[in-house]
Amino acid sequence: MQVLKDKIQAEGVVIQNSLLKVDSFLNHQLDPELMMKLGEEFALRFKNNKVTKVLTIESSGIAVAIMVGLALKVPVVFARKKKSAVCNDEVYSTTVYSFTKKESNYVTVSKELLATGENVMIIDDFLANGEAALGLTHIVEQAGANVVGIGIVIEKSFQPGAEKLKSAGYRVESLVRIKSFSNGQVNYV
Repeated sequence: MQVLKDKIQAEGVVIQNSLLKVDSFLNHQLDPELMMKLGEEFALRFKNNKVTKVLTIESSGIAVAIMVGLALKVPVVFARKKKSAVCNDEVYSTTVYSFTKKESNYVTVSKELLATGENVMIIDDFLANGEAALGLTHIVEQAGANVVGIGIVIEKSFQPGAEKLKSAGYRVESLVRIKSFSNGQVNYV
């Protein structure tokens, strides 16, 4: 997706040739117009999948997921990393390791928000090792729902995440795929 590549080129910062900082438009500050374009692109790619719900994990995936839900006219659910005081113990849960933050999080979704037989599209901002997306597939499966696909904003193709998800039988749609980082630059697949 060229508009996303252009934004990464203009505002992304490569750190130690292993991480991409996109805080100015995706992870800390949001570019609403770009979020809308990303949501519309995912909606276009999954328009024939009868998506009934969009699922993401807090917090960086929420903005894009909302735009996907808006475009597809379906609800958006996000897995919580912290237990809410108003949430009961009726939850689907899993543990997810974050490559960027180097920590594990116990994430939950209230059982009342995912129903058996629903067609769920998973959205995540980055795909590195695939732990967050795979964790969300476990939650969908606990609900007896179907994962119709996984939408990724930025895939780091030099890490095993996409292959892990595809080998498990999931459809993965990435808006940009990074082949490598070199000399502070992003090289695309």
